[in-house]
Amino acid sequence: MSLGTDMNDTAGLPSFPGVRDARCPFDPPQEYAQWRDKDGLQRADWHGSPVWMVSRFEDIRAVLSDERISSATVDTEGRPPIFPKMDDPEHARLRRMLTKDFTVKKVQAMRPQIAEMVDDILEKMISKGQPADLVTDYALPIPSLVISLLLGVPYTDHGFFQEHSNILLNVKAGEEERHAASMALYGYLLELVARKEREPGDDLISRLITERVLTGEITRETAAMNGNILLIAGHETTSNMIGLSTLTLLRNPEALARIRDTDDPAVLANAVEELLRYLTIAQDMIVRVALEDLTIGGQLVRAGDTLVTNLSAGNRDSAFLTDPDRFDIGRSARGHLAFGYGVHQCLGQSLARAELEIALPALLRRLPGLRLAVPAEELRFRHEMATYGVHELPVAW
Repeated sequence: MSLGTDMNDTAGLPSFPGVRDARCPFDPPQEYAQWRDKDGLQRADWHGSPVWMVSRFEDIRAVLSDERISSATVDTEGRPPIFPKMDDPEHARLRRMLTKDFTVKKVQAMRPQIAEMVDDILEKMISKGQPADLVTDYALPIPSLVISLLLGVPYTDHGFFQEHSNILLNVKAGEEERHAASMALYGYLLELVARKEREPGDDLISRLITERVLTGEITRETAAMNGNILLIAGHETTSNMIGLSTLTLLRNPEALARIRDTDDPAVLANAVEELLRYLTIAQDMIVRVALEDLTIGGQLVRAGDTLVTNLSAGNRDSAFLTDPDRFDIGRSARGHLAFGYGVHQCLGQSLARAELEIALPALLRRLPGLRLAVPAEELRFRHEMATYGVHELPVAW
């Protein structure tokens, strides 16, 4: 059966993203495993529209590498499109303009500076006294400061970005509210582009203006729009990973001790890969549309049908690795889908890995007595957000 037969019928369909069980906040909703185990693809209600949920590891990879399936799923209402929502060759052309600021080599060179930032933020949190909210006092400032420095955005404006990006990433926010938040951020970036054109610095936006805008390759509006998506993605996803990873390690003291005590960067890198796989915080971020009739996972999909990739289900697929519901930082989780797959795989993944590999051991070594300051059942999780995490994480030490 194709969704194309009645694209407005959501009666009786389960909602996506689902709500995780409070007793198992690190595990995807139970229905995701059921969707993965059933033949074909499953239908779900996604923001009021019926869609195909793609929940198996290999099916997700197939969707994200098939040229008959498009990334161009967003109406930007007259504004320039963002590169993650474009298809090749235009996607590749614009992405290449940004990649050199996110290469492994570039990130490696940034590590000492990131470590210094982390130490400063940690000292500020400690000096404020306990209990502290690890989200606002530690997990959020680190990636916010790093991406602001990389893009050339004043960190003093991070509260503005956080307010509006939270609205954009809230799956329950109304269309008018989301539009207002989007326009506010876009307007800010347009002003920043104009400022950087007058007073360029050593940052990504300045280089984009000098090398691409002033040469006529892209418009100022395109530079602003894509700087905007990098800013949102650069602080929102990693901050949630730092907070949720810390909570996961507090629940798994053996893994915590190994990360805290290791001097081996390979052990730490491996642990971060498992955290990325196990938690898979991107809930509602990678959506595609079929350009023609095709079959995915044995399911006939019609041209125009929407496919939503269920990354957390894919990363818990036993076809990917053995005993996938077990958290094991000693295993190899390379090849997971936490950053997507294919040509659209997350541009900032090397930076995110570096921030996690620096922030987590720094926190655990500096505060060996770190613990929750409230009962675990009082924690509020971000079920309603496009990126999963905790709203607050009160801790003491």
